[in-house]
Amino acid sequence: MRRRLRLPAWTATLTWKAAVFITVMCCALAALLGALVHVSVTRQTVDSAREKALERLTDVTEAYEAGEPLPRFAGVDPPGLPSALRGLATGGRRGTLVAKLDGRPVMWAAGPADGRALAVRVDYSLSARTISGLDKAIVGSSVLAIGATLLVGAFAVTRITRRLHLTAQVARRISAGDLDARVNDPRTRDPSRPEDEVATVSGALDTMASSLQGKLEREQRFTADVAHELRTPLTGLSAAAELLPAGRPSELVQDRVRTMRALTEDLLEISRLDARSEQADLDVHELGPLTERAVRATGTGAEVRIVRDVRVETDRRRLERVLGNLVANAHKHGRVPVVVTVDGPVVTVRDHGPGFPAYLLEHGPQRFRTESGGKGHGLGLTIAVGQSAMIGARLEFADAPGGGALARLTLPVGPEAPDDAP
Repeated sequence: MRRRLRLPAWTATLTWKAAVFITVMCCALAALLGALVHVSVTRQTVDSAREKALERLTDVTEAYEAGEPLPRFAGVDPPGLPSALRGLATGGRRGTLVAKLDGRPVMWAAGPADGRALAVRVDYSLSARTISGLDKAIVGSSVLAIGATLLVGAFAVTRITRRLHLTAQVARRISAGDLDARVNDPRTRDPSRPEDEVATVSGALDTMASSLQGKLEREQRFTADVAHELRTPLTGLSAAAELLPAGRPSELVQDRVRTMRALTEDLLEISRLDARSEQADLDVHELGPLTERAVRATGTGAEVRIVRDVRVETDRRRLERVLGNLVANAHKHGRVPVVVTVDGPVVTVRDHGPGFPAYLLEHGPQRFRTESGGKGHGLGLTIAVGQSAMIGARLEFADAPGGGALARLTLPVGPEAPDDAP
């Protein structure tokens, strides 16, 4: 199977396409104009030389009929006369033809003379040099015009593409969570200035970002306010539940109260992550022991395998929160055994259940959405993703080979301990 030739990435840019388009159009226009000028000037030059040659032929014909001697540029069946023109003259007709004589261009004119060809020649060197010089001038001026047009066009297109790149850069910043990013194109801020298409796109992006920012801020405030308002009655409800007589109803109430308190704390944590109001307390830790301690704290009995330990720069509390949520999610929605593996700065949590839902693999965790059939609000993995971003780690989700869900957490490596450290 033949492999398709893959062009470099820069050939897909608007600047490159515009440069190619301008070059092709300039070349086509230069070729068309050059051909028209060449044909027009050549025709005028040839017609002028033909008229001069025919005038000489008329004079020489009168001298030949009068029996006068012929000039040196004329003769009967002269050597070098083209055979096509000779045949035309012997056939009783007059004609002209440009040909070479001793390496020089000559305009021949011939007519009938007693069954032979009476011919004259006119030097065509100056006319040929004029046409050749004209062709060179056309080519040279076309190259200069194409170069100048290409430079001006590239400059104009670059100004447009620079604004498009800025708009794309701001869009990427917004998608990464920087909702304060704006293009602020001057054409959109000044109503007196006409807007082009790029300014229209930039203005639409800024409007969309402002609308999105306002909506998310309202949602964050609502989530935080609801969570804060729920904490006080839940605390009282929890205390009241402890006073209930022992029994199944009391256990059910206390279990529901614990679930509500956990949900409230998760909502508060998500609102703080969304607001980006917290800072990570980074320090250097041994990843293996830190992972073992975090897994033991879950009380799930997950297996920990340390293939290669390493020192990482992280926030211990936030990392334990991430690992705890991943292990708890694996036990809640997957199947045992759950294995936590430390291999350098990479920690993987694998279960042997049905794997992650398709929406999660494609779009990441979503709040209040689960499709595994178990209990949950979709907040555990959402918090894990947010806390991972806070400590500069990368959390990825995939289906494990052979079945099961696989969460991979890659942490930034810390400075190595010196060899002579106690």
